[in-house]
Formats: sequence, structure tokens, C-alpha cells
Amino acid sequence: MTDSPIRCTIDLDAPGKQIGRLQVPRSSNTSGWSSLFVPIVSVARGEGPSALVIGGVHGDEPEGQVAALNLARDLRPDQVTGRVTVIPCLSPDASRAYTRLWPSGANLNRSFPGRPDGPADEQLAHFLSTELFPRADVVVDIHSGGRTALCLPWSEMHWVEDADQRRRMVEGMLAWNTDWCCVYIDVAGTGLLVGEAERQGKTVISTELGGGGHVTAEIHRLAASGLANVLRHEGVLAGEPITRAALGKPDPTLLMATDVDDYVLAPETGLFETLVSLGQHVDPGQPVGRIHFLERPERPPEVVGASNGGIVCVIRAIASTSQGDNVVVTARVAERSELD
Repeated sequence: MTDSPIRCTIDLDAPGKQIGRLQVPRSSNTSGWSSLFVPIVSVARGEGPSALVIGGVHGDEPEGQVAALNLARDLRPDQVTGRVTVIPCLSPDASRAYTRLWPSGANLNRSFPGRPDGPADEQLAHFLSTELFPRADVVVDIHSGGRTALCLPWSEMHWVEDADQRRRMVEGMLAWNTDWCCVYIDVAGTGLLVGEAERQGKTVISTELGGGGHVTAEIHRLAASGLANVLRHEGVLAGEPITRAALGKPDPTLLMATDVDDYVLAPETGLFETLVSLGQHVDPGQPVGRIHFLERPERPPEVVGASNGGIVCVIRAIASTSQGDNVVVTARVAERSELD
């Protein structure tokens, strides 16, 4: 173990199925000596690849939490070659509150690589960075748009410079069998979980499976089937991976949201009225929404235009909008060869 103050109640290297928790020390108004419990499950058998599956980095994204809970409960050692480690919800307090951020205001997805002597979110990030990522070959981080954004259901990845790592990530992204796949950039700061895993050379696979504060049965099925297929593709879960062709589906549409101007921000505070639909093509400058002003009913709404043309892949899900909030994301359609 490193110098982490976090206690892990399972043996991260032992065979078989183990169910335990990470205990993150904290102090509260109701308990001077306390711990945040983060459940962790390990299922291992024999020699093979190691996959780390994470849900609930943000508490208002239940898609990954449900898929990871089902996987953790149902998975048996005889179905595994190597190891699958599952953290169904990395931010349990935020999940209980159904909020993106921790009650402290911390965004866990801006806390990596973390530090052992920092606040609780940074301690947890440090434990993953120093204990779990080094043990993993594959890191699966399941996201959605949460309460505030509605995304096309896609699997996603960052662009990484190492060609072999990028190839592995592209193949993993495609193995989710989503209709859309997206290459994206960070526009709200650094410290992402996937960024640290990528820095360590891991095959990193992520998603944005809808959002908007609700989850359909179709999305739950996509989260579960995609996760299982990725683990089969990576060779850690028994069975042959299923291709889109075998499902009678065409190749996915590849999107590149890699220009900062793809991320349209609200110029003023007000009520956002969406003028476009997910999957719709827009031209540069085309209106994508309008901002209305409750205090000024006589004032015409402020028209918000797309900076770049492309496919609308994210729309703000709630009308109440502050200046600087993201309201729409556009992406250009890419060819598979661009990712090689």
C-alpha cells in the first residue's frame, strides 16, 4: 500500500469474489471520527487482463451506477479470466443527494491525481491513481449528461498521442456498440479521472449515455449490454464480443468535438429555450436557442448561435441558465481513418 489514509477492506490481489469498501476518513458535525464508505467488489480467476469499472463519479448520473451494481452483484469468478474490480458509485453522498458535486462542493472529476493529505475527494482520487489504476489494464468510466445535459447516447474517448494506446481506446469505444461515438476535449478544467488513467497508459473507455435527469429502459439496456461487451472485447469476461454487424446495425457515426468553440456557452443569465434537436445538423451561426429574461418581459430574447457547424450532440436539459453555462455542443462527423 502507498501512504494513502484510505482503508480498503478487501485484498485487491486475491482470487475469488470479494465485496468490501473503501473507508475515506472524515469528520462531521454529528461524528468527530467517521468514514465515507465507498463499496468495492473484486471478481478474479487465473491469469488475464484486469479491468476497473467505475460508476457514479457524478452523483446525478445513475446509468453507470445501475449497470455497475448489476455487474458487481451477478458476476461470478467462473465468468472471469483475470480480474474485474467494480466501484458502483464513487460519489455515494452525491448520489444520495442526486447532485453532480459532493456536499462539500468538490467535483471528484476535477480531483485527479489527488493527494493523500488533501480533502476527502483528493484522498479518494489519490487512492485510485496509486492503487487501482496501476493494477488495471482497462479503465471503464461510465457517465451521462446528469440532470443538466441531454446527450446523444455515445461511447467516448480523449485523443491520446500514443498510437497503440489510441488504437486500443478506439476499439474499446466501438465495442460498446452505441450508434454514436465521440472524441471530446476538456473544456472545464483539468483533473479528470480518465485523464490520469490515460497518463498511466491504460485503455480508457467512457460514455455519455443520455441524461436530462431521467433514464429510459433503453438506456439501461445499452449501459448493461455495452459494458458486458467491452469486458468481453478486452478478454476479461467469458464469451465472444458482439459486433454491430451481428446485431444487424450499420457502423456507428463518429463525432469529433475537439474544438473549444464546439461547446456553446450562454452569454447571459435567463431561461434557455432550445431551438434544435439531438442529432440535428446545424450550420455555423445557426440559432440553437434563445435566452429569455423573467425580469424584462418587454426585452426580446437573446439568440444563441452555433459557432461551428455539425451534429448537435448535447443540449441543456434545464431551462434555468447562468451566464457561461454550456447550452449546446456540436461535433463534426469524422471518418474512422482519422482516429488511426
